[in-house]
Amino acid sequence: MGLYINNETNQLVSVILGIADDMIENQSIDKCIDPKTKENILNNTFPSQEDCIKEIERFHETLLKYEIEVFRPNIIKNLNQIFTRDIAFVVENKFFIPEIIDQRNNEKDGIKYFSNSLKEKEKILVPNTIHIEGGDIIIHNDFIFIGYSKDDKLKVARTSYNSIKFMQKHFPNKKVIGFEMIKDDNNPYKNILHLDCAMQPVGKNKLIIYKDGFENKEDYEKIKKIFGKNNLIYIDQKEMYDGNSNIFSINSNVVVSDSTFHRLNDVLTGYKITVEKVYYREISKFGGLFRCSTLPLKRIK
Repeated sequence: MGLYINNETNQLVSVILGIADDMIENQSIDKCIDPKTKENILNNTFPSQEDCIKEIERFHETLLKYEIEVFRPNIIKNLNQIFTRDIAFVVENKFFIPEIIDQRNNEKDGIKYFSNSLKEKEKILVPNTIHIEGGDIIIHNDFIFIGYSKDDKLKVARTSYNSIKFMQKHFPNKKVIGFEMIKDDNNPYKNILHLDCAMQPVGKNKLIIYKDGFENKEDYEKIKKIFGKNNLIYIDQKEMYDGNSNIFSINSNVVVSDSTFHRLNDVLTGYKITVEKVYYREISKFGGLFRCSTLPLKRIK
């Protein structure tokens, strides 16, 4: 099959899609690791396994419609395995296996059958002194963008600053740029869990962006310079909270988006991008949507 990912929008060939089978349905507040999930526990709106399975299987059907090869994790009982994005990631032809937050690290066992099938030269084990989650890695041709936090005491601090140097070492020909993200363990309106909760390349040269999600305002200026101001699609705080930047590109002309993202979907349609609409509101209660649910393995060069 081969591995190859060099951006977020080239034609998708294969992907690992998460599952919602045998997930924890009554999570305790003290074990909660993000503010969006915490909010839904407190509001008694925690999503049911049945609803999550329905939503993610509709997403699966959409991928199959475009003849994408879809792998799934093996089921691990009483473990949420929806968000495969964070447990491994591919850059060019390398499959990175990180040590992630303790509460989620066992999720990697669900895709061990796949990582074990790879050749050793295709795999890179990230040292446990370096924290990286795939949601904080966005690949854009010559660029690797990394969202990070300097406050390692926060539960939502998933990727560390030293990840920048680590990725630059492995890809010396790419421009690796780190962005410190705004973090909050308790308020989902003031927390950027991962970089893809604040920005997302789409189409041939566009970028969805929540410009207030960055700790340093000069980082937004860097992004604006790279993509061009006229190519930025701005979302507001409520749209960030709802997950508007967490859509998923099948190719530069087709995206999967939530059916409730009316304004964003109209904007994308205006750019001649086909929007496959999938209702994903229950999955979103965990703080992630379509990009979070996918671990792309290969896109056409």
